[in-house]
Amino acid sequence: MRGVINLRGSVVPVIDLRLKFGMSETVKTVNTCIIVVEVNMDEETIVLGALADSVQEVIEMEPQQIEPAPHIGSRMNTNFIKGMGKVDGRFVMILDIDKVFSCEELVSVVAPAS
Repeated sequence: MRGVINLRGSVVPVIDLRLKFGMSETVKTVNTCIIVVEVNMDEETIVLGALADSVQEVIEMEPQQIEPAPHIGSRMNTNFIKGMGKVDGRFVMILDIDKVFSCEELVSVVAPAS
């Protein structure tokens, strides 16, 4: 967890997805932003902020534009990839945010400090 933000009066933990994927920590720049997501854990919805290097655009995709995630090999976990979309000749990887974090990781982020 990199910190928290106040979102309409609620405290929202902010995580660094780069660290989750084994990359270097997000460097804060003028383009760095926080994407607010809702993650379903059991029967509860958890609101998180995810640091992003930048956001270029927000697009909507129809289900027929999304293909199943490719098989990358047995050594790489691709369970968190919902599918691949194609927009204007570019491929876009679509994450299944509900599968990016384990229940233990989510509990550690949203559990109140003792």
